[in-house]
Amino acid sequence: MSEDRISRDTEVLVVGLGRFGSALAATLERLGREVLAVETDEYLVQQWSHRLPVIEADATNPEALEQLGAEDFQVAVVGVGTSLEASVLITANLVDLEVPQIWAKAVSAEHGRILRRIGAHHVVYPEYDAGARVAHMVSGRMLDYIEMEDGFTIVKMRPPRETHGFTLGESKIREKYGVAVIGVKPPGEPFEYATDSTHIGADDLLIVSGDTNLLEAFAHRP
Repeated sequence: MSEDRISRDTEVLVVGLGRFGSALAATLERLGREVLAVETDEYLVQQWSHRLPVIEADATNPEALEQLGAEDFQVAVVGVGTSLEASVLITANLVDLEVPQIWAKAVSAEHGRILRRIGAHHVVYPEYDAGARVAHMVSGRMLDYIEMEDGFTIVKMRPPRETHGFTLGESKIREKYGVAVIGVKPPGEPFEYATDSTHIGADDLLIVSGDTNLLEAFAHRP
């Protein structure tokens, strides 16, 4: 089954309720998605059983996954990262069960390469991604940072001083810096999509997109 045919209300199997897996499962529940969590640690099972459907089982054992019906899930997330062996075994078991979408957490580039080679469709690096994101936010006036693909990035930031009191058309941000202001949010007012006539105030928030390096340069403007 192709990814674009997987329904948004499909139940998600989450293996591992460490910090990553539990945060992911809880967020999916909050978003209205049905979740089944699998965890070997009895304490974590008890801790989360009042919030999530949780089964205490060892997902490194293919028979355990078969018994809980893992092959019926369209999406599975392997949140186990501290044990490389367990992460690889669980992912391999899900591949053998032909789960259409397998997301797996990796703690290193080598770990990620192994997961991809055995069949994980998506590999994520939570610690690295969080560290890189915070580094960009600490280094300038960025308040949030999302790097997409091929060097394209979207940021939330405070406007440089030279833009205060001018419209976007007057500031000529795209012409000068090669980045595009998508929207502006004045304090206490709703977000508005940007046009040439949009006024920029000192306390506004800007949503800006463009090449990562150009955005870094723009965000470091005084």
